[in-house]
Amino acid sequence: MKSLFVSLTIMMGLNALLLAEGLTLHSKDLKGQLSVNEVFNGFGCSGKNVSPQLSWENAPKGTKSFALTLYDPDAPTGSGWWHWIVFNIPKDVSELKAGAGDASKGLLPKTAAQNVTDYGFAGFGGACPPEGDKAHRYIFTLHALDVETLELDGKQSAAIAGYNINAHTLQKASLISYYGR
Repeated sequence: MKSLFVSLTIMMGLNALLLAEGLTLHSKDLKGQLSVNEVFNGFGCSGKNVSPQLSWENAPKGTKSFALTLYDPDAPTGSGWWHWIVFNIPKDVSELKAGAGDASKGLLPKTAAQNVTDYGFAGFGGACPPEGDKAHRYIFTLHALDVETLELDGKQSAAIAGYNINAHTLQKASLISYYGR
């Protein structure tokens, strides 16, 4: 009985250790519902269009860079809506400051690139679901990549960027917030 207890205790401890070491994404700004800060300014919405602060930890072994995406699977397009795609974030970076999605602020690491989104420009484009539609899910996903650089120019479709990101993903972590109007 004593050896069974010791074995179970060891197994539980190892399990907790393994779970604690997974890639984790955090935000000081994001809550369950997006705020006016993360809402687009245009398309009938009047938000501030500021990308949230995001930080991460516990990148898996072999991580050579990161990519970040923001996707709304509930957009009534048949294919969702890409709000933000950033890639070539160096492996030693573990945070993007609020506002990093605005290229004019210069807050992204030098090597990082933003891809064109479904809004038609490169950079952060906040939430703007159709009026009266159900609350949409906004999924922020950090990808730990097995390459230092994705050979993308930032002008390709979001689907091509996503394909390349997913082809090199070692591990990913997501945060989901909601917004409806």
